[in-house]
Amino acid sequence: MFGLGFTEIMVIAIIAILFLGPDKLPSAMVDIAKFFKNAKETIGNVKDSLEQEINVSEIKEEALAYKKELLDAQEKISRVTDMDSLNSNISDYADDMISDKPKEDDAKPAPKQETVTFAKKPSVSLDKKEGKNV
Repeated sequence: MFGLGFTEIMVIAIIAILFLGPDKLPSAMVDIAKFFKNAKETIGNVKDSLEQEINVSEIKEEALAYKKELLDAQEKISRVTDMDSLNSNISDYADDMISDKPKEDDAKPAPKQETVTFAKKPSVSLDKKEGKNV
């Protein structure tokens, strides 16, 4: 106990009996026991507090990592939804459509257009008796 041997503990007990006397020795032993109990509880509380602080620092590091990930995601989203770049892309596309340069898709021949008129077409009737076209 505390690196003391049996003979050293006996010497301390004899000195305590000589100085305190047989009347005060039991109360002094109780006070010493209370002191060691309180010291042990205090050391346990300090240990628990340190463990909580270490855990809090780990949680804080995790929170900072999540914050960094969120900021990176926000930056990516803002780059994608950036209106200036979107407008420039749209204007580039519109310029390409308006330009006179034919593209590969434009190289196909245009389909033949039919004209629609409301003029009456001559009717063809068969003469039933003769079987001829009139």
